[in-house]
Amino acid sequence: MDVITAVMLVLLLMVLAWSYVLGSNSSRHRGKLAPGPYPFPIIGNILQLGRKPHQSLAKLSKTYGPLMSLQLGSIYTVVVSSPEIAKEVLQKHDHALSGRTIGAAAQVHNHHNISMAYLPVGDQWRKIRKLCKEQMFSIHRLEASQSLRQEKLKQLCDYVRECCCVKGRVVDIGEAAFITSLNLMSATLYSEDFTSFDSESTTQEWRETIRGVVKTVGAPNFADFFPVLKRFDPQGIKQEAEFYFGKLLDMFEDVINQRLHSRNTASPNPPPKKNDLLEALLDLGEGSEDDFYSCNHIKHLLLDLFTAGSHSTSSTVEWVMTELLLSPTKMSRAKNELRIVVGENKQVEESDISRLPYLQAVIKEVLRFHPAGPLLIPHKSEADVEINGYTIPKNTQILVNVWAMGRQSSLWSSPNSFEPERFLENKVVDFKGQDFELIPFGSGRRMCPGLPLANRMLHIMVASLIQNFDWELEPGTKPEDVDTTEKFGLALHKAVPLKALPVFNYKTK
Repeated sequence: MDVITAVMLVLLLMVLAWSYVLGSNSSRHRGKLAPGPYPFPIIGNILQLGRKPHQSLAKLSKTYGPLMSLQLGSIYTVVVSSPEIAKEVLQKHDHALSGRTIGAAAQVHNHHNISMAYLPVGDQWRKIRKLCKEQMFSIHRLEASQSLRQEKLKQLCDYVRECCCVKGRVVDIGEAAFITSLNLMSATLYSEDFTSFDSESTTQEWRETIRGVVKTVGAPNFADFFPVLKRFDPQGIKQEAEFYFGKLLDMFEDVINQRLHSRNTASPNPPPKKNDLLEALLDLGEGSEDDFYSCNHIKHLLLDLFTAGSHSTSSTVEWVMTELLLSPTKMSRAKNELRIVVGENKQVEESDISRLPYLQAVIKEVLRFHPAGPLLIPHKSEADVEINGYTIPKNTQILVNVWAMGRQSSLWSSPNSFEPERFLENKVVDFKGQDFELIPFGSGRRMCPGLPLANRMLHIMVASLIQNFDWELEPGTKPEDVDTTEKFGLALHKAVPLKALPVFNYKTK
């Protein structure tokens, strides 16, 4: 259902919606609320979001300030657009503002009651976070699985090398990055590949399914703005989410059942035991009556990890390659650093990252310029909180506009230019959650737990692509013709895929 039809349906139900708004607002107006644009009757400020809410909200914040109020249908929302207030929200008042606004799409298959992303901060949530930290994202675990990821990078380079052998065959950078991201994660979590470069149908199935989950969760949904419409699902988003979530959960159930079959099959020469997250979860679940280790909980955890990791990582790699192709001198500087530090006849490894300051600066700059999650995952206040003299009432939705903070001239010189060198001059600023002008992974207790793996994957994938190959824009394309339009969603990706021509660099093997 298109937007116009959905708006008409909202207006037809205005009496019910308006009564809901009045009822929900009656308990809200305690204290002084943050300033914001005047809301229209019934729909509030929904139309002011546009197709690129991160940009629209950034413009509005220049008028109404870094803590701004919006009425999105029946949902009272505040938008944070400065590092100082982001620190108040995500650190000082972290406990009171750590709830989640949960849309209809995330509630399908009971996902919100199992998912680490949506569970309230409590015993079950802490158990999942601790499990991920110890069994997947610890330095020990990541070091142990490094060789598996190195093999996936070799497959990426082999694929690009094949493209080099076919004159004029371009590489869809986003597609190649997605396949590699998916396999880097599956190698870490499951010790096997989920797809391959020569398996077009399998790759397409995984990509379409993961994209479907990400799209439905990130899509503006009138049923979320007006709960009275949930039962009608006017845009069909919940129905679409049911399909994609169900399909992906079934795919992960097959993965789990294959491992269980392998573990339970008697053999005179059993294969060596896997050293991955799935094996650890199954080991912990043996003999345990805790539902936490059930197949259902494991597959919802895998859904969280794969949708967050593969889609956002591949999108970020595509943005990195786009910016470097549009900045030949910066591409050359990054390649020269790899040649000098790593050498011409040695493949870059994860252990080399700390010795590649310019590569690190490139990644930081892309995370500033094109953050994968421009508004993070919405928070919700669990109690009334006062910030900067304004009251954030209980049950308020909170959006942190990290995209806006990355484009503020008061924080960054030439904020609309791609300048990695800024991070060589200021090495202190990092994206690990303590420097609030750069928090693409969030901060506080709700910070993305997969940051340690994402950090490695981003650096090593980009390094592998530029170390082994020279790159040119698609034949017939001039730099000024490259479309850098952003497409908003749960992850911010290029509206038009980047296709580039690889040229084999014979100085490296």
